[in-house]
Amino acid sequence: MTVVVALVANLVIAVAKAVGGFVASSPSLLSEAAHSAADSLNEIFLLTALHRSRRPPDRWHPFGYGKERWFWSLLAAIGIFVMGACFSFVQAAEALHSTETVSVPRYAAGIAVLAVALLAEGGSLLRALYQARRQGGTAHDPAHRTVIAEDSAAVVGVVLAMAGMGLHLATGNPAWEAAASLAIGLLLVYVAYRLARESRDQLIGAAIGPEVRTAIRCMLDGEPEIDNVAELLTMRLGPDSALVAARIDLVPGLDSEEVETVSVRIKKTVSDRWPQADQVFLDITEAPPRPGR
Repeated sequence: MTVVVALVANLVIAVAKAVGGFVASSPSLLSEAAHSAADSLNEIFLLTALHRSRRPPDRWHPFGYGKERWFWSLLAAIGIFVMGACFSFVQAAEALHSTETVSVPRYAAGIAVLAVALLAEGGSLLRALYQARRQGGTAHDPAHRTVIAEDSAAVVGVVLAMAGMGLHLATGNPAWEAAASLAIGLLLVYVAYRLARESRDQLIGAAIGPEVRTAIRCMLDGEPEIDNVAELLTMRLGPDSALVAARIDLVPGLDSEEVETVSVRIKKTVSDRWPQADQVFLDITEAPPRPGR
């Protein structure tokens, strides 16, 4: 629902900013129109990610499609950079060479459009923050994280555009609008970089959080049948899915049936305590003891 609300808001705002930007011939307002258009395309990417990532595991993808969310989030980051940041830089360059006379009524109308956009963007951001808090945060959900990042950048971008237009109107110097467009472009570069870096980390196989890894290791160390936990490997498969693989050495004297019973119990304990660990594998071997043990 958060993504749908953001998409509708961005589409309406993009059209309003574009019309206001062309009417007022304002580079900073046109930069914000490109910003909202990029956000709209990105919401479509995120809706696609939400749909495709829910597909069940199959023969070719036995661990499911959870990483689709990070793939489409990466495309969204690229969209922010190409459609938003690059266009803003072009507008900044054109503003410096602009010789058009400022039309006070048209600029006033443009600033009014931005004021309405600020209310809409702010409302969308507050809704996204509320839903994220109600659902326990956004640490592992790229869709919510992207929406919050976009809406936060949108609010800052609108304020920058309003400041640039207002100073241009007050001083008659187009450099203020060029500076606003440049600042909007740099803001979008930063947002795109952060989102792309997070998506890249997850796509290449990031481990689950250190707190959870430590807790799982402590639980395994506390099992009476486990003599040594030689290695614990984890990888996030999706926002709510993770792989846990442990190489363990059991205490001597257990027969094959006891080993099987212990393995089943340990896997169930891990999955029950940490529901996101839905893929648990134990490698029972003669593991060398850890240093100091």
